[in-house]
Amino acid sequence: MTEWKWGASALVIAGLCAAGPASAQDDAQGSVIEGIVVTAQKREQNLQDVPIVVNVVSGQQLQDAGVRDVKDLQVLTPGLSVTSSTGGAQTSIRIRGVGTIGDNPGLESSVGTVIDGVYRARSGVAFGDLGEMERIEVLKGPQGTVFGKNTSAGVINVITKAPEFDFGANGELTYGSHDHLAAAASVTGPITDTLAGRIFAARRVRDGFYDVSNGAGPSTEKDNDDQNVTTVRGQLLWLPTDSLSFRFLADWTKREEHCCLDVATVPGATAAIIDALAADAGILRPADPFRRRAFANRESVQDIEDMGVSLQADWELTDDITVTSITAWRDWENFQANDIDFSSADIWYRPDDGRTFSKFETFSQELRFAGRSGPLDWMIGGYYSDEQLESSAYTLFGVSYETYFGLLLSGGTNPTAVSALTGIPAGQNFIAGQGSYDRYDHSNKGWALFTNNTWHVTDSSRSPSAFATPTTPRRCSRGTGTPRRGTPAPRPSYGRSRPRPAPRSARPRGDPAFNNVDTRQERSEDRLGGTVKVSYRFNPELMTYVSYASSHKSGGFNLDRARFEPGRINPDTSFAAETVESYEAGFKSNLAGNTLLLNAAAFDQTFKNFQLNTYTGVSFVVASVPKVTSKGVDLDLVYRTPFEGLTVTGGVTYAVTQFGNFVPTAGIGPRLPTSRVSYAPLWSASWSAAYEKPLGEDFKLRASVSGRYTSAYNTGSNLDPLKRQRPMTLWNGRVGVGPEDERWMLEVWAQNLTDVNYYQVVVDQPLQSGTFAAFLGAPRTVGATLRVKFN
Repeated sequence: MTEWKWGASALVIAGLCAAGPASAQDDAQGSVIEGIVVTAQKREQNLQDVPIVVNVVSGQQLQDAGVRDVKDLQVLTPGLSVTSSTGGAQTSIRIRGVGTIGDNPGLESSVGTVIDGVYRARSGVAFGDLGEMERIEVLKGPQGTVFGKNTSAGVINVITKAPEFDFGANGELTYGSHDHLAAAASVTGPITDTLAGRIFAARRVRDGFYDVSNGAGPSTEKDNDDQNVTTVRGQLLWLPTDSLSFRFLADWTKREEHCCLDVATVPGATAAIIDALAADAGILRPADPFRRRAFANRESVQDIEDMGVSLQADWELTDDITVTSITAWRDWENFQANDIDFSSADIWYRPDDGRTFSKFETFSQELRFAGRSGPLDWMIGGYYSDEQLESSAYTLFGVSYETYFGLLLSGGTNPTAVSALTGIPAGQNFIAGQGSYDRYDHSNKGWALFTNNTWHVTDSSRSPSAFATPTTPRRCSRGTGTPRRGTPAPRPSYGRSRPRPAPRSARPRGDPAFNNVDTRQERSEDRLGGTVKVSYRFNPELMTYVSYASSHKSGGFNLDRARFEPGRINPDTSFAAETVESYEAGFKSNLAGNTLLLNAAAFDQTFKNFQLNTYTGVSFVVASVPKVTSKGVDLDLVYRTPFEGLTVTGGVTYAVTQFGNFVPTAGIGPRLPTSRVSYAPLWSASWSAAYEKPLGEDFKLRASVSGRYTSAYNTGSNLDPLKRQRPMTLWNGRVGVGPEDERWMLEVWAQNLTDVNYYQVVVDQPLQSGTFAAFLGAPRTVGATLRVKFN
């Protein structure tokens, strides 16, 4: 896949500051908001000069809100949605209602995640403990010019704390609800006069949010959605000369958790059959999802290991020219087991034997030259990536699989109905412990050239210089050797020696057309994208800008079974690239003596060939929707109030994100044309407040509160009305007391303070027509944290 990126950008207003840096919040005088530095255009700039809508959340604000990973970030960022379903690897990120469902590894995200300059291949790959953070920047709208493909909806840019040449050490201990225990520690300081280091380590464990009924087993696990995470991050900073620096980073994270079961929201007609086949209730009837009682007779676990290294070199060739190189290697793997019928009847499962997994190995190299020549700020660079993906799904029949479909076919009266139709002895059509074994090998190589330039036309306005020149295409081989489908388990999935097939409704994974099939596919893409921005400063307090951007998200391959009809496979699982054109106009203001930053931007985005990933209850289907539009307004502020020690931040996003008018094809539900996209609330808002007050001469109080509101939205790709999430408001709070020098601080905190019940995702329950189930948001949790600091 080739991408030539160009851009001529004026340094301009960019809407938004969800929070300033710690210095802006902690100024003892409470006077003005200091400059907020961002790297949204891959150079350090004041936020007020960047022509992009950017939420900047400081390390202090992240700590106040209890943010540990990308998923927690949505409480501080309006218009951002992060959800998970069957595991941490199945995480989806959306901005302004636009994103990609993360349950299919073949689809790359519309929202790119970059951590310390290194792009992460999928949203789920970026879902983990981020350690000590300097800040997080959430860039809204297409960012392909400097961040590349797969950033058509935006970018989450995470910047962790770098090593320091002054010694410092921190530690924290936490205890909270569900026996939540956490310990973290970090040390930074000099090793030599030119070499400094930083190391961070954390261990977090917690019991699950769900009680589990196991039926007749064999699973005995009574707890689900627990936490068991270990993280180590190390860094070295070497400054051999005044003009040359090297920053080496290495990290390792391990997650071994029981995750993730759903709970029924609407039991369908199949629920009575499930009940009859289970040793207990099978599923909960009547539905009571927020009782958080799940059913699974098989293990549901995830074992994720994530590691990587990177080396960033910055060399100031002259006072005006800097060269930056970032070389990175990452390896991520997830082994998973699932009770995929989500009941205590033994129907369908993926065993915990290492044969259901996803693995990503990625190498990337970025090289940039940036500088200034008179009125021109310029940057030109290149990027290369090599991504190797392996994915495997080992899906087996339980002892009740054949009986279940016999009862379905006979209206609940004949458990041997499948045998009567096929002529194969009962119990031999779908043999327990056998099933399908699908493997996929996916290779993606590509390179890109990009440039981003700012021409300062006058002291008040900035506009583009010359933009693009022709490019030599980069070739991308995707799906080479992909996939090997239907490789049989020890025996065929059913009656292969007999000519009479099972009925269509009784063979979702037992289709012999996939036995021993090996298909290979390849595709390439060459794309030209870019952006143009123009800004004008009317006075020191007000800037305005307009912008145009063109970007895209790669096409690819659906890594799941595809067929025209039962018995006839579809060997072509490819789908087209998703493209976007975006227009924005906004203003940025510094008011009330620079104690109030108020920013707003209007946006109009049009996506073509929008990649829709839908779960049918049996498999994932990827389809291209001709058109999706997202139009609305972002409004954000930071306010240093007249009350000493009190800072307030907030933001609102109004977005109408909807499908165009089209004729639905295979894989697209009939409700979609002209409807609002799933996970696209009309209104979303976030807010936070931090307050510090001296307590006597030596102590201080720090209190903070943060919140998030979203209007109603649908959580299903097919927009079934039974998948609707009602309007909701979430609150987090934290109060701490300690000495002025912060040698220690004791905090009490609450997440989801008012214990709001809400859905992350509502799905069609696998193999159970008419039954719906949900993966729930976390309930209220409370706890206490002790922090210590040594300098």
